[in-house]
Amino acid sequence: MDDRTALTAFAGLAQETRLQILRLLVRAGPEGLPAGEIGAAIGASSSRLSFHLTQLEQARLVTSRREGRFVIYAAAYPVLSDLVTFLMRDCCADPPEICAPLSEARHD
Repeated sequence: MDDRTALTAFAGLAQETRLQILRLLVRAGPEGLPAGEIGAAIGASSSRLSFHLTQLEQARLVTSRREGRFVIYAAAYPVLSDLVTFLMRDCCADPPEICAPLSEARHD
C-alpha cells in the first residue's frame, strides 16, 4: 500500500459513524450484512447510512453486492490487512519489542 492509498483509507475512517459501520462489518465476517441491518444496528437513517457506506466504498474499506432486493456490505479484509501492514511496516523494524503490545492486544 502506498501513502496515497493509506491516506484515502484513513480519510474514510475519520468519522464516528463510518468507524462504527466498519467495526460492525468486521465483526459480521466475510458474509457481511444487509444495509437495513447496518442502519438498525447503528441507528442511522437510510440517507445518512447511504452517504457513509458510499464514503467507505470509495475508500475501498467495504465492498457491496446485490442479493435479490438487498444490498449486502462487507468489510474489505485484504485492504484492512494492507492498511495495518502499512502502519506496522516501519514500527517493527527496530527494536522488535515495540510490537509486543500489539501482540498482547490481539489476545485481549
